[in-house]
Amino acid sequence: MNIVLLSGGSGKRLWPLSNDIRSKQFIKIFKTEAGEYESMVQRVYRQIRTVDKTASITIATSNTQVSAIYNQLGDGVGVCVEPRRKDTFPAIALASTYLHDVKGIHEEAPIVVCPVDPYVENDYFEAIKELGKLAEGGDSNLVLMGIEPTYPSEKYGYIIPADKKTVSSVNAFKEKPSEEAAKEYIRQGALWNGGVFAFKLKYILEKAHEMIEFTDYEDLLAKYDTLKKISFDYAVVEKEDYIQVMRFAGQWKDLGTWNTLTEAMGDACVGKVIMSDTCDNVHVVNELDVPVLCMGLNNVIVSTSPEGILVSDQMQSSYIKPYVNQIKQQIMFAEKSWGSFRVMDIEDESMTIKVMLNKGHSMNYHSHERRDEVWTIIAGEGRTVVDGVEQRVKVGDVIMMPAGCRHTIIANTELKVIEVQLGKEISVYDKQKFEFIK
Repeated sequence: MNIVLLSGGSGKRLWPLSNDIRSKQFIKIFKTEAGEYESMVQRVYRQIRTVDKTASITIATSNTQVSAIYNQLGDGVGVCVEPRRKDTFPAIALASTYLHDVKGIHEEAPIVVCPVDPYVENDYFEAIKELGKLAEGGDSNLVLMGIEPTYPSEKYGYIIPADKKTVSSVNAFKEKPSEEAAKEYIRQGALWNGGVFAFKLKYILEKAHEMIEFTDYEDLLAKYDTLKKISFDYAVVEKEDYIQVMRFAGQWKDLGTWNTLTEAMGDACVGKVIMSDTCDNVHVVNELDVPVLCMGLNNVIVSTSPEGILVSDQMQSSYIKPYVNQIKQQIMFAEKSWGSFRVMDIEDESMTIKVMLNKGHSMNYHSHERRDEVWTIIAGEGRTVVDGVEQRVKVGDVIMMPAGCRHTIIANTELKVIEVQLGKEISVYDKQKFEFIK
């Protein structure tokens, strides 16, 4: 099974847990059988591996999400990186050329494309295997998964099948409708469009070459910024005559708002939370290392993180986006391929950050032109390299790096560092990377 997972979007509706570089699929909120918490992307990846241990999984994503993907899934996961977000058709075209030219997937191989963040059970991925087999059979150029609707939603597009068979041809596609129109579509037997497509690799390669002038993966990557922003539905699906849809009646949820996310939470509380018996239908997610106490609340969502604090009526939480758009501030937390960081304090000419590096990982070898930095080791052991000079470091050691010097830190064990940045112009853009050979 060859699967391309589309990982896009930025965080607005699930603020303060999500932000511009931490999308909803990276929030660790789902409890595993081992009692630990995992994110949507970890859950989906685990489910695919459970259904098909040999599945080839490639995640199509943007530059801003690569570090979080490697952090949560490991360095071995396949990633196809968009230089810039251009909607789903360019992303799928790039991923398809990546599979063919870089990974060597045969052009007759079936490919299934699906979102990285549906809340589903394993039967969804069993159905995806069947979808791939249908595409391989060649009775149609495209096979879609249609979700049996549970209510007349205005959030999804609709697929009108020709009949009520498990697999049927498609009569029409309908865009996100009004509730009344959705009711009529459902009466006609319509299915939600879950954004899942299956096809032979050569089909999309041909479509990509029809719409874009390029030679191979590297050429397409170089031209990516010039591509038209267009969805796969508009560019391909709605113009295809030989198309089928397969019904799926299992559990499927799009956890795009706090209201829907809380429906899938295994526990009402995540993190340090105390809740009195007088609370009813209250959900709390606390990412801070301080306790949250809730008393006498009904139908309320509380969420705390370094980005901010949300206290909302459950139904009102769906209307958070315009308020979050008014918030302009420094990113306070992010997962990187090497670990994570959390901003602890910001002053006019300084910033204090707590950095955690995973064992065996290191930062890029880099420099800053407009700020000095000071590292204080608070846990673990490792090595620093400052202008080519290597030094072993342990708890209590302090390393000073004036502006302009090249530096990195390597974790021999899990390593925790307090980083203080000092300067009049502290910016994420003040960074130059260099090649470093360990």
